[in-house]
Amino acid sequence: MSLPANVMQWHIGLVGYGEVGRILAEDLRARGVENVMAYDIKLGGEDEKPLRDHAQQHGVKLTASHGELAAGADLVISAVTASQAVPVAESCAASLRSGAWFLDLNSASPGAKTKAAGRVDSAGGRYVEGAVMTSIPPYRIRVPLLLGGPAAAGLARALNDLGFAGKVGSPKLGVVSATKMCRSVMIKGLEAMVIESFTAARAYGVEKEVLASLAETFPGMDWEKQGAYFFQRVIQHGRRRAEEMREVAQTVRDAGLEPWSASGTVERQAEVAGLAEQGLLGERNAPREDWRSDADRLLAACNASFPRKREYIDTDKEAGSPLARG
Repeated sequence: MSLPANVMQWHIGLVGYGEVGRILAEDLRARGVENVMAYDIKLGGEDEKPLRDHAQQHGVKLTASHGELAAGADLVISAVTASQAVPVAESCAASLRSGAWFLDLNSASPGAKTKAAGRVDSAGGRYVEGAVMTSIPPYRIRVPLLLGGPAAAGLARALNDLGFAGKVGSPKLGVVSATKMCRSVMIKGLEAMVIESFTAARAYGVEKEVLASLAETFPGMDWEKQGAYFFQRVIQHGRRRAEEMREVAQTVRDAGLEPWSASGTVERQAEVAGLAEQGLLGERNAPREDWRSDADRLLAACNASFPRKREYIDTDKEAGSPLARG
């Protein structure tokens, strides 16, 4: 298949029309890409209206299946949850045009990326793994992006012409995914640790002392602001983060280490996600300026399900703590 020489004339298909997919759709259309398609498993369900409204507003064509999207695309961009990286590649592969590009942005392990690449390449497509190296919303389409695999160099220039900020990390498949996964041990783990530390400190009424100590040890970090941001991101996206961390744990395990930290992060992210989905942590998409309200809700929800011993809380000294008030 011969792709249009002008990348702005490419047909671009987005698999996954969540936060990432919608941002990419908006920015591609704003740059003048006329043919943008999208597919999401929520289409046809009770949550499809916001997707259809967004697509209509931004001139994005919604397709009925992975296959329909892949059959019409010069470039497929997969941005789904980590557990769906390989299934999406499989679903698209059978319908891909010969020579079409498949950019896998999913936070999946090197092993999963290798499997996905096998499906796409064997069907005549050209697979490139992408590792998104920081949070997308502040940067949008210009988010730092590492590209990997034998075909990465061939796609890099076209992506950057489309507005991306991609660079080739390695021609060896799996290397840039390993970079992303090892980074996530720290980043997603820090989110989980902050939520656990701050919430427990709130329960004991010692958050002031804990934050003061952290500020002294790490003077360059605004822990109040960072705490609010971490709570917000996990409340909004904890389910997706938990899936990513399962892939991270597998990556660590494949390296020969037992993924104690990554596995714990999975549990904390999944717990917060589950409570948020039940509506127990307030409005999920509301901006957070103070993490304390979220910590109080988290404590209330957890203690309602699993009552904890309170003998270590001095109710006279720490009368302001949520557990003491309970």
